[in-house]
Amino acid sequence: MPKHHETRRLPYTADQMYALVADVESYPKFLPWNAAARIRSRRPIEGGEVMEADLVISFKVFRERFGSRVTLLPGAAKILTEYLDGPFRHMRSTWTFRPAGEGCEVEFFVDFEFRNAILQGIVGVVFNDAMQRVVRAFERRAAELYGPR
Repeated sequence: MPKHHETRRLPYTADQMYALVADVESYPKFLPWNAAARIRSRRPIEGGEVMEADLVISFKVFRERFGSRVTLLPGAAKILTEYLDGPFRHMRSTWTFRPAGEGCEVEFFVDFEFRNAILQGIVGVVFNDAMQRVVRAFERRAAELYGPR
Protein backbone atom coordinates (compact mmCIF):
# COMPACT_ATOMS: atom_id res chain seq x y z
CA MET A 1 0.00 0.00 0.00
CA PRO A 2 1.91 3.07 -1.20
CA LYS A 3 1.69 6.10 1.02
CA HIS A 4 3.20 9.52 0.52
CA HIS A 5 3.36 12.41 2.96
CA GLU A 6 4.93 15.72 2.12
CA THR A 7 4.91 19.23 3.57
CA ARG A 8 6.05 22.17 1.44
CA ARG A 9 6.43 25.83 2.28
CA LEU A 10 5.35 27.97 -0.68
CA PRO A 11 5.36 31.71 -1.40
CA TYR A 12 1.61 31.79 -2.09
CA THR A 13 -1.28 32.35 0.30
CA ALA A 14 -3.10 29.40 1.82
CA ASP A 15 -6.27 30.63 0.06
CA GLN A 16 -4.52 30.63 -3.33
CA MET A 17 -3.19 27.10 -2.89
CA TYR A 18 -6.54 25.88 -1.57
CA ALA A 19 -8.31 27.31 -4.65
CA LEU A 20 -5.79 25.68 -6.98
CA VAL A 21 -6.20 22.20 -5.45
CA ALA A 22 -10.00 22.59 -5.21
CA ASP A 23 -10.22 23.28 -8.96
CA VAL A 24 -10.46 19.59 -9.91
CA GLU A 25 -11.81 20.35 -13.38
CA SER A 26 -8.48 22.00 -14.30
CA TYR A 27 -6.29 19.04 -13.33
CA PRO A 28 -5.87 17.76 -16.91
CA LYS A 29 -4.27 21.10 -17.84
CA PHE A 30 -1.27 20.57 -15.57
CA LEU A 31 -1.18 17.26 -13.68
CA PRO A 32 0.95 14.46 -15.09
CA TRP A 33 -0.97 11.33 -16.06
CA ASN A 34 -4.34 13.08 -15.72
CA ALA A 35 -6.10 12.82 -19.07
CA ALA A 36 -9.59 14.05 -18.10
CA ALA A 37 -11.71 15.32 -15.21
CA ARG A 38 -15.48 15.55 -14.84
CA ILE A 39 -17.58 16.70 -11.90
CA ARG A 40 -20.50 14.29 -11.36
CA SER A 41 -22.25 16.30 -8.66
CA ARG A 42 -21.86 19.04 -6.05
CA ARG A 43 -23.76 19.60 -2.84
CA PRO A 44 -23.30 22.04 0.01
CA ILE A 45 -22.51 20.80 3.50
CA GLU A 46 -21.96 22.66 6.71
CA GLY A 47 -18.63 24.44 6.34
CA GLY A 48 -18.09 23.55 2.71
CA GLU A 49 -19.07 21.42 -0.22
CA VAL A 50 -18.89 17.81 -1.34
CA MET A 51 -18.31 16.99 -4.97
CA GLU A 52 -18.13 13.67 -6.72
CA ALA A 53 -15.65 13.67 -9.57
CA ASP A 54 -14.26 11.31 -12.19
CA LEU A 55 -10.59 11.49 -13.17
CA VAL A 56 -8.97 9.56 -15.99
CA ILE A 57 -5.41 8.41 -15.31
CA SER A 58 -3.28 7.56 -18.32
CA PHE A 59 0.05 5.87 -17.60
CA LYS A 60 1.96 4.00 -20.32
CA VAL A 61 -0.51 1.45 -21.75
CA PHE A 62 -2.99 1.85 -18.88
CA ARG A 63 -5.92 4.24 -19.01
CA GLU A 64 -8.30 4.06 -16.07
CA ARG A 65 -11.21 6.15 -14.83
CA PHE A 66 -11.87 6.46 -11.14
CA GLY A 67 -14.48 8.24 -9.10
CA SER A 68 -13.87 10.06 -5.87
CA ARG A 69 -15.72 12.07 -3.28
CA VAL A 70 -13.95 15.37 -2.63
CA THR A 71 -14.87 17.23 0.55
CA LEU A 72 -13.96 20.91 0.35
CA LEU A 73 -13.66 22.60 3.75
CA PRO A 74 -12.47 26.17 3.09
CA GLY A 75 -12.90 27.34 6.69
CA ALA A 76 -10.69 24.51 7.95
CA ALA A 77 -8.38 24.89 4.91
CA LYS A 78 -8.64 21.16 4.13
CA ILE A 79 -9.53 19.06 1.12
CA LEU A 80 -10.31 15.38 1.72
CA THR A 81 -10.64 12.81 -1.04
CA GLU A 82 -12.19 9.35 -0.73
CA TYR A 83 -12.34 6.64 -3.37
CA LEU A 84 -15.73 5.74 -4.86
CA ASP A 85 -15.16 3.44 -7.83
CA GLY A 86 -12.60 2.39 -10.42
CA PRO A 87 -9.23 0.61 -10.45
CA PHE A 88 -8.26 0.99 -6.78
CA ARG A 89 -8.76 -1.27 -3.79
CA HIS A 90 -8.70 1.94 -1.77
CA MET A 91 -7.55 5.54 -2.09
CA ARG A 92 -7.67 8.56 0.16
CA SER A 93 -5.83 11.84 0.23
CA THR A 94 -5.72 14.93 2.41
CA TRP A 95 -4.54 18.44 1.63
CA THR A 96 -4.07 20.94 4.47
CA PHE A 97 -3.16 24.60 3.98
CA ARG A 98 -1.70 26.82 6.74
CA PRO A 99 -0.49 30.43 6.59
CA ALA A 100 3.25 30.60 7.18
CA GLY A 101 5.05 33.93 7.11
CA GLU A 102 4.42 35.61 3.77
CA GLY A 103 3.34 32.34 2.17
CA CYS A 104 1.84 29.09 3.34
CA GLU A 105 2.61 25.55 4.31
CA VAL A 106 0.91 22.86 2.22
CA GLU A 107 0.67 19.34 3.62
CA PHE A 108 -0.26 16.47 1.30
CA PHE A 109 -0.96 12.85 2.22
CA VAL A 110 -2.07 10.05 -0.09
CA ASP A 111 -2.62 6.34 0.51
CA PHE A 112 -3.81 4.01 -2.26
CA GLU A 113 -3.61 0.55 -3.74
CA PHE A 114 -4.57 -0.56 -7.26
CA ARG A 115 -6.63 -3.72 -7.80
CA ASN A 116 -4.48 -4.62 -10.82
CA ALA A 117 -1.27 -6.24 -9.53
CA ILE A 118 0.67 -5.34 -12.69
CA LEU A 119 -0.27 -1.66 -12.47
CA GLN A 120 0.41 -1.68 -8.71
CA GLY A 121 3.85 -3.16 -9.39
CA ILE A 122 4.67 -0.55 -12.05
CA VAL A 123 3.48 2.32 -9.88
CA GLY A 124 5.24 0.91 -6.82
CA VAL A 125 8.61 1.18 -8.55
CA VAL A 126 8.17 4.87 -9.38
CA PHE A 127 5.71 5.86 -6.66
CA ASN A 128 7.76 8.39 -4.67
CA ASP A 129 9.06 10.07 -7.83
CA ALA A 130 5.53 10.15 -9.23
CA MET A 131 4.07 11.75 -6.09
CA GLN A 132 6.85 14.34 -6.04
CA ARG A 133 6.09 15.15 -9.70
CA VAL A 134 2.43 15.65 -8.80
CA VAL A 135 3.28 18.03 -5.95
CA ARG A 136 5.73 19.95 -8.20
CA ALA A 137 3.01 20.22 -10.85
CA PHE A 138 0.82 22.05 -8.34
CA GLU A 139 3.75 24.36 -7.52
CA ARG A 140 4.33 25.15 -11.22
CA ARG A 141 0.61 25.77 -11.70
CA ALA A 142 0.63 28.21 -8.76
CA ALA A 143 3.50 30.12 -10.41
CA GLU A 144 1.53 30.25 -13.67
CA LEU A 145 -1.65 31.49 -11.97
CA TYR A 146 -0.25 33.74 -9.26
CA GLY A 147 3.16 34.71 -10.64
CA PRO A 148 6.64 33.64 -9.57
CA ARG A 149 7.76 34.80 -6.15
